[in-house]
Amino acid sequence: MTSSEPAYQFSESSEPAEIRAGTVLPADRRNIELTTADGKTLVGEFAAPVGRVPAATLVTLHPLPTAGGFMDSHIYRKASFRLPALADIAVLRFNTRGTCSPRGCSDGEFDGGGLEQYDLQAAVQWVVNEGLTNVWLVGWSFGTELCLKYGAREPVAEYIEGAVLLSPPLHRATDADLDSWAEAELPLLVLVPEHDDYLQPPEAVSRFARVPQARVTGVDGAKHLWVGEKYVSRILEEVAAVVLGKPVALATEWNGPTARAD
Repeated sequence: MTSSEPAYQFSESSEPAEIRAGTVLPADRRNIELTTADGKTLVGEFAAPVGRVPAATLVTLHPLPTAGGFMDSHIYRKASFRLPALADIAVLRFNTRGTCSPRGCSDGEFDGGGLEQYDLQAAVQWVVNEGLTNVWLVGWSFGTELCLKYGAREPVAEYIEGAVLLSPPLHRATDADLDSWAEAELPLLVLVPEHDDYLQPPEAVSRFARVPQARVTGVDGAKHLWVGEKYVSRILEEVAAVVLGKPVALATEWNGPTARAD
């Protein structure tokens, strides 16, 4: 089920505009609703390239909702603002059960990563039903736990190409979950802030050694929330490169219509 397109006021400029934190680039944006296997309705947004088939699709899973995480957590919001136009990458972001944002509230209650398996499954099924291919999971903090626990198992594993993890705390995900990724042999890119509050690069390398194909990358100077435009740009380029299978340098200016997000 879908509803109206998110409203942004676009304007033209006579010169290329610098892409800033709140810059919104053109995309085919739709407010969507997902229906889970246990009957919950989740609210979200899908942003795709205008007039082009997406080269890849990201299914994003937000940080811990009880600590303020939601579909508008800044990295995902900026991914939806930029990646459809700059890299032909579609972005699906949504509120897991019991989570609210300006888009609205998803049904249900937070379940600590248990029933949220149905939320992940519903999101992946939605992109499959849309006929989208080259589907990747992107989890941040709590969202990485959902990726690790359920992404390499059916019914999700057959539909995805791999996952990118941002600031994985490895609080809920177990060694058995890591082993499921090793067995599935799905690519796994793990971006770990140097000053993370929960899991820093040396320990991350040790923990993810159970997954031979996992590539753990420490990011100097970064913290768990990735505050700062240089870290956002680094993440978006890393994500784009892994899902497109080639080095990516995203433009920092846009010659065309832009809008400004609040």
